[in-house]
Amino acid sequence: MFLYYITDRKQFSGSESRRRELLLAKIAEAARAGVDYIQLREKDLPARELEALTREAVRICRETRNQKPETKILINSRSDVALAAGADGVHLPSGDIPASDARAIWSSALTRNPKIETRSWLVAVSCHTVDEVRLAEAHGADFAIFGPVFEKAGTSLSVGLDALRAACRRFAGGDRKTEAVAFGRMPVLAIGGITLEKARACLEAGARGLAAIRLFQENDVTTVVEGLRKTQSLSA
Repeated sequence: MFLYYITDRKQFSGSESRRRELLLAKIAEAARAGVDYIQLREKDLPARELEALTREAVRICRETRNQKPETKILINSRSDVALAAGADGVHLPSGDIPASDARAIWSSALTRNPKIETRSWLVAVSCHTVDEVRLAEAHGADFAIFGPVFEKAGTSLSVGLDALRAACRRFAGGDRKTEAVAFGRMPVLAIGGITLEKARACLEAGARGLAAIRLFQENDVTTVVEGLRKTQSLSA
């Protein structure tokens, strides 16, 4: 099961410098707890400030040791910033450039600068429909973040567990009775209203992991990760 923490420093209180300090502390906490991926989703920051924040996040994850491979840092949308700061990849919102274009940007940068730090390149894509998941996979995305599965506070927007189940199976040709026609193997992670109580339903629907902001950011990450791993064992 992949665990994917999406940041939002604006949820922290205090001055801008204090918010960044708290965010970096939470990133270190998530890395120590064994979260697989952290998406820096600070969309309002100018490129230079986002690059500086990314460099700090990357440094923290490289220096924080745990029993899993080191936590990977992905940057929301900005492939240029991700490459400049030595991040592990990019997260593409729905409607952004295709995953194949993001990978081409990395390949081109690597050709121009063989000493570039990022020797491999992860591409995640936000998807809201089965067709979007199929398209992301066709363009070579490493995994999809699908949702919102459950309604979030203050909204009525959700795709539901049936849609998640369909996205995880991604049947080709519409024959949903035959497992052999499954479209592909790209992991799909569930997002949207995810809680410890709802995590099991997502995993049983076929999700290979869980993505969230508040679940990780507003709680003790180690406790959350332990609870999710326990849920995973119960749903296996």
